[in-house]
Amino acid sequence: MDYVRLGNSDLIVSKVCMGTMTYGIQNTLEEGVALLDKAFDDYGINFLDTAEIYPIPPNGDNQGDTDRCVCEFLKNRERKDVILATKVAGRSPMLTYLPRGPTADPEEGADLTRTQILDSVEESLKRLGTDYIDLLQIHWPGRSSGGLFGGTDFSPTEYENQYQKQPPIELKEQLSALQELIDSGKVRYFGVSNETPYGVCAMAALADHFPELYPHCVSIQNSYSLVCRKDYEAGCAEVCYHHNVSLLPYSPLAGGTLSGKYRKYQNDNDDDDDKDVVKPRLTRFPGYMKRYLASENEGAVNAYCDLAERHNLTPSELALSWCYQNELVASTIIGATTIEQLEENLKAWDIRLDEGEVDKNDDDDDDTPTIIEEISQIYKRYTDPTKAKNDPPKKQ
Repeated sequence: MDYVRLGNSDLIVSKVCMGTMTYGIQNTLEEGVALLDKAFDDYGINFLDTAEIYPIPPNGDNQGDTDRCVCEFLKNRERKDVILATKVAGRSPMLTYLPRGPTADPEEGADLTRTQILDSVEESLKRLGTDYIDLLQIHWPGRSSGGLFGGTDFSPTEYENQYQKQPPIELKEQLSALQELIDSGKVRYFGVSNETPYGVCAMAALADHFPELYPHCVSIQNSYSLVCRKDYEAGCAEVCYHHNVSLLPYSPLAGGTLSGKYRKYQNDNDDDDDKDVVKPRLTRFPGYMKRYLASENEGAVNAYCDLAERHNLTPSELALSWCYQNELVASTIIGATTIEQLEENLKAWDIRLDEGEVDKNDDDDDDTPTIIEEISQIYKRYTDPTKAKNDPPKKQ
């Protein structure tokens, strides 16, 4: 395993990070601890990521169960040996069940006010059984930024409608609360998630101009994979490079579809003979992450799976090794519900797609494209197939 510094922080993290959002819904507490133990003890991982709304899909009945699993894992570890990242929820009127302080309105949804950020951290620390968080991330922006979780792109009309209904919490208030937490020792550094170039630049400008008041963002956790690239590469990549913000890709397997495991479910009328077999989450939770099961994405996934097979790789190995070795990536967040999945995902760490023994088959001649070139060809045919198709502009 290799390690990398996040932004301008002193956080030295493994190039692979353990995601935990299935712990408490698809995995029991014991299974979650076993997965983390395996990753940390056998593969040199020192970095894990959770969130106050986990497990996913979120609901009030099991909110916080992921953190409780992480707490059990931490009990048998030196705290300094674990880089712990978590997330505070952005604005959502539906998230009325998140624990907040005694003065909070029980009918009020999640938001990024100073009080809610401080309350969120206090509750996270209790669940996690620790007295500090290494990396606190804002899970999604508190404004209508567009493109969130596969949604339509930014719309001035939607932004203005939201602003008229309830203006977003100013970035100054959010950053001030984060600095307060850093000064108290409860948080070491902060990052963002599902953020845009505007958000990164606006926060960086405040931190640059008022370094005594606002902290610098050290990381960005956005969706990034073979089928979800353009949002980051065309906008955020240059911004994050110049502002020293490290990319932590989530969903490198695009909700698991790039593993190829959903190909057997492409036909709705398939014979479900093995009803005792637990189906993967996108079929277990209908409608969840539906962008990954769209017909456009299906074609891309089939192309990448066929490419992997031609080069004697599993689909997961192809997708993850591409992400692991990507120069834009600091640490890739992976998820696994079984030890076998975890081992396959981490085996991909040792695969280098740009090396000759992977690039070429014995029967290939010198004109045969390399696997990297073939990935580029597929990407030209299927450019970000998970993106929602925006409605055409209305005629005036």
